Amino acid sequence: MGEDTILETKNVGKYFYDPEKFRVLDDITIKAYKGEFLTLVGKSGCGKSTLLYLLSTMDREYDGEIWIDDNRVTGLNQNALAAIRNEKIGFVFQFHYLLPEFSSLKNVMIPALRLGKFSREEIEHHAYQKLEMLGLKEIALKPASKLSGGQQQRVAIARALINNPKIIMGDEPTGNLDSKNTSIVFDIFKQLTSELGQTIIAVTHDNDFAKASDRTIEMMDGKIVSLNKTWN
Repeated sequence: MGEDTILETKNVGKYFYDPEKFRVLDDITIKAYKGEFLTLVGKSGCGKSTLLYLLSTMDREYDGEIWIDDNRVTGLNQNALAAIRNEKIGFVFQFHYLLPEFSSLKNVMIPALRLGKFSREEIEHHAYQKLEMLGLKEIALKPASKLSGGQQQRVAIARALINNPKIIMGDEPTGNLDSKNTSIVFDIFKQLTSELGQTIIAVTHDNDFAKASDRTIEMMDGKIVSLNKTWN
């Protein structure tokens, strides 16, 4: 991996076997760079969410190689991959997956408690910091179920940030948001890349969201058709 490369795939391929053998990813070789806001686009079924799932290390069944932060993650066991995920990757999904009865603060703390690097008091302090950064400090003690959709997604972003990951992966992170909240999330992502040097890799169907990112990789039928899509 090069000095500025945070994630790299080499000739990655993937088959699905149900209902019949089908090559869903074909010879995917890409790089993502430190501090880059990268979007993956393409029609439904093109393989972009499958690729993101492989990059997240949650799927181990594929051909080729994946490297994250100078670590070859291909072939590692589940425990080793879980440790890499907890430390180096934050996740933001289309659905926020917050625990509704827990406060915003507790939801944000969960990945850090799992990682176990800091005391509970330190983790609580860090969680408050993340919520404040996202303009949510005043709702820290509110149950997640009492928040608006936009607030819930921002809490989910704070949760993704709690372990200061090198990479934040998003699967349709604005898919359930209106245009105002989509704009807020986009501005947060730009801040994370430009000010904190974190890398964003996001699957999206939102062309405006993709156009405003640093770089777009376009996929079709399981293949890369453009590593730097230009928008008309």
